Amino acid sequence: MKPFTYARATTVDDAVAALQQHRDAKFLGGVTNLIDLMKMGVEQPAHLIDVTRLPLTAIEEHRGGVRIGALATNRDLAAHALIRQRYPVLSEALLAGASPQLRNSATTGGNLLQSTRCYYFYDPSYQECNKRVPGSGCAAMAGYNRIHAILGASDKCIATHPSDMAMALDAVIQVKGPKGERSIPIGDFFRLPGDTPQINTNLGPGELITAVDLPPLPWATRSTYLKVRDRNSYAFALVSVAAVLEIEGDTIRQARLALGGVAHKPWRVPEAEQSLIGKKAGTDAYLAAAEIVIRGAKPYPHNGFKVELARRSIVRALSTVAQMMA
Repeated sequence: MKPFTYARATTVDDAVAALQQHRDAKFLGGVTNLIDLMKMGVEQPAHLIDVTRLPLTAIEEHRGGVRIGALATNRDLAAHALIRQRYPVLSEALLAGASPQLRNSATTGGNLLQSTRCYYFYDPSYQECNKRVPGSGCAAMAGYNRIHAILGASDKCIATHPSDMAMALDAVIQVKGPKGERSIPIGDFFRLPGDTPQINTNLGPGELITAVDLPPLPWATRSTYLKVRDRNSYAFALVSVAAVLEIEGDTIRQARLALGGVAHKPWRVPEAEQSLIGKKAGTDAYLAAAEIVIRGAKPYPHNGFKVELARRSIVRALSTVAQMMA
């Protein structure tokens, strides 16, 4: 590991200022991702700014919804009464992620900022990785790409985003940086790889996530999170689905649908959600929505199974929610 210096921030303003004062510095939060990357030689910051003591752990009512502090742990968030009662899909997603030990440390902000998942990115012995070295190529395309993206990828990168934090709840990310505070809708927070796969999010230089706001969604109580993986504990999703439905009688009135494990960012297709509204709840409507979600999928030699797996997972997740209201 490359030598580095360390400082602990006591306020959000101090943390933001410290990042401006040090060249090649990074914020240090729950230490479940950055430290691993540093040990492997993927990340080599010269200075770490510890933000773990900042007062950003609250989970509380906010404008009819819930505000989650960026340093709230996955454990505390999953167990919180407001989340379990109003947004059970988020609690389920968190409990399906990592191990109890990691959930004790991992934070809300850190979860959103995880690096994309790729064997070749995590192993610097592979020279071809546009995320580590822009312009060097993508070893995964011609390599073993079983866990890789089938949607939204580019010829520069086919890695997937590993976060289990559901995007189906229209969350808004609150950040603070050198230019002040701003809000970023979660749909605008993550980036597809395009020609710049080394940039994962639309955070500006020196910006720190301070909170995540969940809007009031009374019908989000009827939701589920489905995670399909190689083993039932401590494994990233091959395909995951967060599904939220409002059904009156047998007619779908509202729908939210987001997938993980299939793209460089959590994958949401508003057109698929709109296709469900006004339809009779049932397999036909769910299959039609699934076809819209996977439209344009581009599988690679080892991950073609993900197309059908995504289709079936969408139908299963939507069916599970509908059965809650039967």
